[in-house]
Amino acid sequence: MTSLHACFQSFDPDAFPQAAVAVSLGGSAHDVELPLHTHRKAQLVVALQGGVMCRTQDGLWMAPLGGGVWAPGGTPHSNRVTANGRVCMLFVEPDVPGLPDRCCTLSLSPMLIELIRHLARQPTPDYAPGGHLDRIAQVVLEELRRTEIAALHLPIPASPALRRIAEALIEHPGDRSTVGEWARRVAMSERTLTRLVMRETAMNFSRWRQQLQIVLALQRLSSGASVQSVAYDLGYESASAFITMFKAAMGKPPAKYIAAADPRALDQS
Repeated sequence: MTSLHACFQSFDPDAFPQAAVAVSLGGSAHDVELPLHTHRKAQLVVALQGGVMCRTQDGLWMAPLGGGVWAPGGTPHSNRVTANGRVCMLFVEPDVPGLPDRCCTLSLSPMLIELIRHLARQPTPDYAPGGHLDRIAQVVLEELRRTEIAALHLPIPASPALRRIAEALIEHPGDRSTVGEWARRVAMSERTLTRLVMRETAMNFSRWRQQLQIVLALQRLSSGASVQSVAYDLGYESASAFITMFKAAMGKPPAKYIAAADPRALDQS
């Protein structure tokens, strides 16, 4: 396997006319974010170990172990894989019907992941139409059409003031400033900021910040961080308070959420 940076220096997915091609990545330099880039083919980054975060101009998407982040063809995006991460990347022709037309996080079945890994293990993605690998690729695309979208998305608004707040919270997620305090920092009234967040994200400020915390928490948990350390990084006074928030939002406590994809992760959280 090659690194995230070396991949795009040696592999051009747009050079292949096949409906779907794949490549495996792993090993090194994952803690450095690949700058914004674009390609003709759509992209699915599959988290085989650790997790992956995709950033676009409009938001952040997080895929923990066993999930994937989808970016339609032509979408400027960057990728960051956790330091212990290992991923496969699937590239799909933009005219393939029935696939998401926006960035999203997908919950992938074990069968679909294994099929993508099989494509990625081939010595060349230049397979013949109608052949064995072509038929596998068609099954992959059909399974993708049936895949559920997971709610692991943080919208980043177009408003410069809200983007400034979003970037500050991404940099310092433990900042517990109130809406009023954030309003003063961006030189607007609390009422104006409250309305602006709701209009541009369809969430109130507290829910928007909580969604950011969930996305960042999953990134850290997928990299092997403990629940307690993640709770403190996000500004919670105790691990139990963080676990309560996470369970209310995601339906499971964080350790069990990670373990659902890989039971071995339960002992690491």
